[in-house]
Amino acid sequence: MISQFSSQPDRLAMSVSGLVSTHQAAQLVQQRQHIILMTAATKSFKIVGHPKMAKVPPAPTVAPATSGGTSGGTAPTVPVAPPDPGTAQSIAYKMLPSFGFSPDQFGCLNDIWTRESNWIYNAENASGAYGIPQALPGSKMASAGADWATNPATQIKWGLGYIKSIYGTPCNAWGFWQAHSWY
Repeated sequence: MISQFSSQPDRLAMSVSGLVSTHQAAQLVQQRQHIILMTAATKSFKIVGHPKMAKVPPAPTVAPATSGGTSGGTAPTVPVAPPDPGTAQSIAYKMLPSFGFSPDQFGCLNDIWTRESNWIYNAENASGAYGIPQALPGSKMASAGADWATNPATQIKWGLGYIKSIYGTPCNAWGFWQAHSWY
C-alpha cells in the first residue's frame, strides 16, 4: 500500500491488513461476536413466572406491641385473613395450632417473615441468614429436618419452634421486631 501523501508504502496499513488473516485475529473476532450476542441476550431476558405468594395484609389496625421479647404481657394480634392455599403462608397458618398458637397470631408472623424473607425459602442475606425465618446460620434448621435448605415446611417448623422458645408467641416476636428490626 502506498500512502496518498508519499510515494513510500504505509507500513502500518500493511501490518494491519496482515493481521486479519491470522488465526489469532480470527479468534478475537469470534470472541467479540460471542460477547455481542451474550450482551444482547442479557438485555432481552424476561421473567416468565413468579412464585405464588399470599398478598401482604393491610397495616395493623391495633396499636403495636410495646413489650420486647417474652416479658409478661401479651402483644396485640394483627388481624389478617387466612392465606391462599398452596403457599408457604398457608403451611405456616396450618402449623400454628401444633405450636399452641391461635390463628390470630398469623398476622404477626406474616409481618415478621414478609420483612425478613418475603416468604422465599432460599432467601439469603449478606450475613448468611437463610430461608423463610432467616436462621443464622441456616444449618440450624437441620434440627427440624434434613431438607431444611429446600423445604418451606421444614423451615416454618423450625421458625415457629424458635419463636415459641424465645418470644412465646409470634405477636411477642413481632413486638420485639418492631423495636429492633430483627428478632
